[in-house]
Order: sequence, then structure tokens, then C-alpha cells
Amino acid sequence: MDRRSFLKTLAAALAVGNARVVAVEFDPFPPAPRLGKPLSPVGERSRFEAHVQRYISPNLPSRHTGAAFAPISELDGIIHPNGLHFERDHAGVPEIDPKKWRLVIHGLVERPLIFDLETLMRMPTESRIYFIECAGNGQNGYREPPEPTLTATRSRGLVSGAEWTGVPLRILLEEAGLKPEARWVLAEGADASAWVRSIPIDKALADVLVAFRQNGEALRPENGYPVRLVVPGWEGSIQVKWLRRLLVADQPAMSRGETSEYTDVRPDGTVDAFTWVMEPQSIITRPSGGQRIAPGFHEIRGLAWSGFGKIRAVEVSTDGGKTWQEARLSEPVLDRALTRFTLPWRWEGQETVILSRAVDEAGNVQPTREEFFRRWARNNRYHYNGIQAWRIRADGRVENGDPPLAGGPVPPLRAGGCGGEVLDG
Repeated sequence: MDRRSFLKTLAAALAVGNARVVAVEFDPFPPAPRLGKPLSPVGERSRFEAHVQRYISPNLPSRHTGAAFAPISELDGIIHPNGLHFERDHAGVPEIDPKKWRLVIHGLVERPLIFDLETLMRMPTESRIYFIECAGNGQNGYREPPEPTLTATRSRGLVSGAEWTGVPLRILLEEAGLKPEARWVLAEGADASAWVRSIPIDKALADVLVAFRQNGEALRPENGYPVRLVVPGWEGSIQVKWLRRLLVADQPAMSRGETSEYTDVRPDGTVDAFTWVMEPQSIITRPSGGQRIAPGFHEIRGLAWSGFGKIRAVEVSTDGGKTWQEARLSEPVLDRALTRFTLPWRWEGQETVILSRAVDEAGNVQPTREEFFRRWARNNRYHYNGIQAWRIRADGRVENGDPPLAGGPVPPLRAGGCGGEVLDG
């Protein structure tokens, strides 16, 4: 049998079920490869993976303020590569010489302290796996009508998971000695916006990290090099990057990021401030918006997370919410970390809508879009965690399947936001 006949016979033997195997000119026994590239001091991705990039909205008035979305539909696992971790900046990325970096702790403390990086890194450290999520993640859920071309990345790409290494903030505050009236810690960054957020003293003493490593290496500049805060389960804007100052005080700063931004409007017009904890979320990343599938077997895959603790369960519907099945959670399932879920599924070629909803260990359930807007105003900006639906057309195209809201067009959106996405339309 010659090579052509062999390949055609092999293709016919492999054609089972709905699978389609096409005979191609391919030698299963190629000659030995040529000498490859030499050793390199820093590893690089394959050039065939160059398309896996963060998404930046083309409608940003300036790339100094905005966000780059992690390509979550192209990633697996619960720890994301440092170079693809989502990015949120308010005034660009500062360049900080680690030899000149200092952290000042002052205010309502017995002993004001100044740390350089070498001294900080000599302190007792911990490594923890946590997600960080921008409060503006999911902001496309406020669109009305929903945008059909939405992808998983643009829907929920302002979240990433990593292993963070640093010194517990508790140790530094105990070293400084808190005065009895200490109630808040005001954290300030070294970027041009001098970003300031206020952290209650109980949270500061509980689990906050002063981090200098991400996935084992030094922080990337866009993620806070040389030092940032990691505040488990709370919105990203409070996890101050390029950290330079911690002021212990008896009241919050009431900064721009705590008043005009990162606040939530209720339907009656009242505004909630200090809504820090990120509520349960999930999203199916495959199949998802912008992809195309063929009839046959598919493993539905996705991500879930909650700022209230571990994910207890993820339920998936493949018939538009009529029935639900419990997905398998991939180990490890960690406290305030991303969790992978999967569900085996056979698609027969009919049009349908697939959805997922997360349940955390505190009993919080991810709401539908309608349920979310019964709680929050439609001209809001932040903390959207409504269920993301994907409509699969009969030809296999996957589109945004979010249902339209009753009541007509949404009122004008508030100014601000993270990625500029809500400005597209």
C-alpha cells in the first residue's frame, strides 16, 4: 500500500459517530527535525499563540486610563499567565526603581515606619491563590438591547487568578503598633492619579497581603511593580498597585474612588458606597460568543468565583433555563479563587441557549439579568453579576443570548467605568 492509500484508509477507519476526519497529505513519520533554537534567558510563547492577547477597547479616549481584558476564552486552569492578567490603570503605568522604592506607614501608630524593598522581603511571607476582579467586570450587562457580538473576554475578562506572595499587612501594622482609635487604613499608590482607597482595620488585620511576587516572579509593571496590595475577595480598585503609603486613620478618605466612582445606584436613586465584596459569578468560556461549533460531543467549560468564599456548585442549562444540571468542579476548589467547571454535552444541531449560575459556600446564588435589575438601577456601572447567556444558532454560531429587559431603553449611563466598553454604543 502506498502512502496515499494508507492515509485514506486510516481516515476511513477513524471516522466514527459525528466526527469528520479528512484525509490530508501528512507524513506520520517525518524526518528528524533540524537543530532548534538555542537556549534563551527568558522563555517566550510560541509564535503560533500570538493571537492570544488581552482585549483593549478601541473607543478609549486614552490608553492611560482604562482596562485590558484577559482572554479568558483562550485560557485554562485557575492561574493566569502574568502577561495576560487583566490590567486596569487610572493614569498609566509608572516606572519605579525598586532600589528607590519606599513604603511609609504612619498616622495612628505608635512607631511610624519606612520600609525599603529589601527590608520588606526579609519579613515573614505567605503565598496564596486568589482572584482579582475589577468592579467594572460585566459592565456590558448594562447594555440595552444586549450586544449580539459580545465575547466571553469582553463579558467577564476583567478577572484573573494568580498566586500572590507577600507579607501579611497584619504583621506590618503590628510592627508599627496601632493606636486604640485606629479604624481605617488609607492605601495610596505611586501612579500619577495618586490613587487612594480606604480599608477597614478589621479587613487589614485579617488577610490582606503586601505582595511583591505574582506566580513566583516579580510583579509585572502593569500589575503594581514592585509592590501592591492584594485584598482577597474585594473589588480590584481597592487592591492598590504601586503601593507607597499606608496612613492609619479613624475615618475613611472618602476619595474620588470611593464617592464619584465604585459606588452602586439602587432603583430608587439612593447610592451604596463601600460595596467591596465581589458577588458570585460564573461564565461559560467554551462554547461562547464569537465561536462556532459543529454537531456532536462538546465539553462545556467555564469559570466561577465569589468574594464570599469557595464555590459550592455551578449549575448549567442547555435549554435556555428550563432545566439545570450540576457541573463538575475541577480541583482544587479554593477560597476566593477561580474555580473551573465542566459538563459533558452533545449538541444535535438545534438552536438553543446555554447558561451557568454559581452558588457559593455562603449560599449566595448568581442572579438572572432580570433579578439583578430588580436590585440595582439600570444606569449603574459596577458589580454586574447577572447570568451570561450564550445563544447557539443552528449553523453553530455562538452569540450573546442575554434576554432584553422589559421597559425599553436604558437611561443614560453614569460617567466612568473600567474598560470604556459601555461607551461603544
